[in-house]
Amino acid sequence: MPSHTDLPLEPLDVLIMGAGVSGIGAAAYLRRDQPHKVIAILESREQMGGTWDLFRYPGIRSDSDLYTFGFDFKPWTKAKSLADASDILEYLHETIDEYALAPFIHYKQQVISANWQTDKGLWAVQVEDGYTAKIRVIECRWLFSAGGYYRYDQGFSPRFEGSEHFKGQIIHPQHWPEQLDYTGKRVVVIGSGATAVTLIPAMADKAASVTMLQRTPSYIINQPANDSVAAFLRKILPEQTAYSLTRYKNAKITLAFWGFCQRFPKLSRKLLLWLTRKELPKDYPVDVHFNPPYNPWDQRLCSVPEGDLFKTISAGKADVVTDHVERFTEHGVLLKSGKMLKADIIITATGLNVQLFGGITLYKDGKPVVLSETIAYKGMMLSGVPNFAFAVGYTNSSWTLKVCLLCDHFCRLLGFMERKDYNVCEPKAPDGIKTRPLLDFGAGYVQRVLDSMPRQGPREPWVMSMDYFRDIKLLRRGKVDDKHLSFMTVSHSPLHADIELQQQGSHP
Repeated sequence: MPSHTDLPLEPLDVLIMGAGVSGIGAAAYLRRDQPHKVIAILESREQMGGTWDLFRYPGIRSDSDLYTFGFDFKPWTKAKSLADASDILEYLHETIDEYALAPFIHYKQQVISANWQTDKGLWAVQVEDGYTAKIRVIECRWLFSAGGYYRYDQGFSPRFEGSEHFKGQIIHPQHWPEQLDYTGKRVVVIGSGATAVTLIPAMADKAASVTMLQRTPSYIINQPANDSVAAFLRKILPEQTAYSLTRYKNAKITLAFWGFCQRFPKLSRKLLLWLTRKELPKDYPVDVHFNPPYNPWDQRLCSVPEGDLFKTISAGKADVVTDHVERFTEHGVLLKSGKMLKADIIITATGLNVQLFGGITLYKDGKPVVLSETIAYKGMMLSGVPNFAFAVGYTNSSWTLKVCLLCDHFCRLLGFMERKDYNVCEPKAPDGIKTRPLLDFGAGYVQRVLDSMPRQGPREPWVMSMDYFRDIKLLRRGKVDDKHLSFMTVSHSPLHADIELQQQGSHP
């Protein structure tokens, strides 16, 4: 592991924030396509992996198949397509080894703010060193945000009346106790999203009882744990070819189903409820517990491998209660219906706090950048903000499908700028462009912060596209020298700058 002071000479060509899936992917692309660029990855935590290292709750796994959640350049070779966290971390470690990325990753380095210096054509990035607690300034030509979309230090947990009176444990999945023993305990999981449906079957065998308490149901769909087509293709084709074909197939199926749900919401609702009824006992009240008030894909669908949640419920090992919390009591949860759920452990699987760009503050010549006044360009840059790129994946498909396309486009953009001797690139939005919220997504964690996020426009390249195959044309095959980009050369941009140590609390 490199030391916290072991940075390359500045200014860096690209400073990547975050060593999760997006950051490792971006670094691998840069090492492959722009190997002469001087890069560094700053990770605020002590280990790489992002989400997959942060969450430690039982059963944690991807709800996207690994043929699309994996990188396009590195085949997923294991049989199971919905992988757990340990498999994903192993895959990321392999990527780091194969692309020799370890020397570029610097841990316990928290980016606080970044100030674009127009006269220099450089970012001055304030970083708090977790080893020394000092603030230092690192200069770079490009700043690449790969910090995901939520706060790592704090999950979302609404205030539950009477929670201080509960005599058992209250746990948020984002802060799972390492030595938690729930053997023989009565467990209530509040929530109905991907985390809740993962926890229920994972805890059911050891716990005395497990109840999923939901205010609003989610659409839940069974997904095979293994991909038989992928297994067949691996037998007859070279590894990368088989992987690419499986990736294409799965992306196509997911997008086609999403499109079907968008076009025929009533029919798709009937189809999903019919599939759910097939998984559960005949007399099970599916309309009560698995019939959301919204249309399919207004929020993300939850996948359960081999129907494990349905099997757990059918076997009587877990149950679902659809009701509202009145308050917590000493011994459990009192519901608005008057029903009492006794519990030893209450798990608040109530969601995330969205936080773009790792929560850093962006400045331009000392003036704060107001994100809600910017417009996303190709889903990877911001209008009026030079030399800043970010990776945010799809909400309707695998996160990494989009990240790979963005990273590929970013490397092509750097190559174009080098050939033309440019060192500054800034998206410029047309005057009077009509804007709308960045994400058309009903999830609560998105709705809570939409007003503070960047906006999107009515058409390309100002659309936050959720169509992988349209993005292939735009990002992988489309031109990088777009008319909406302003290129320039700052001739006196220094070759190298000293690392400046500052006292904590200083500002750009």
